Amino acid sequence: MSITLRIILIIASTFSFILCIKRIKQSKLKITNSIIWMIGSFVLILMSIFSNAVEWLSTKLGFIAPVNFVFLVVIAFLLIQTFVDNIRICILNEKIKELDHYIALKEYEEENK
Repeated sequence: MSITLRIILIIASTFSFILCIKRIKQSKLKITNSIIWMIGSFVLILMSIFSNAVEWLSTKLGFIAPVNFVFLVVIAFLLIQTFVDNIRICILNEKIKELDHYIALKEYEEENK
């Protein structure tokens, strides 16, 4: 893995980690929502620091270049995050539907009094 890619990974990962901490302190982000981002940042920092391990693992898994393995890890991370967000959206949609039904029943009860 080239030194340029390693430096970019360290800078971007550190920036995203610091941004998560800052948003938590400002109460704009819940800790439970930011854990996956912190773990992802930490993994990318480890991958950039221990590039020999990444090169060894990518060779064992059959990747042509270690950077392809890094891209795979990033894509997998984003897919997991998308899946988790999709689950949360489905739960919130159900809650909105239940709330809408509750409000409709209350309005119907008030009209028929």
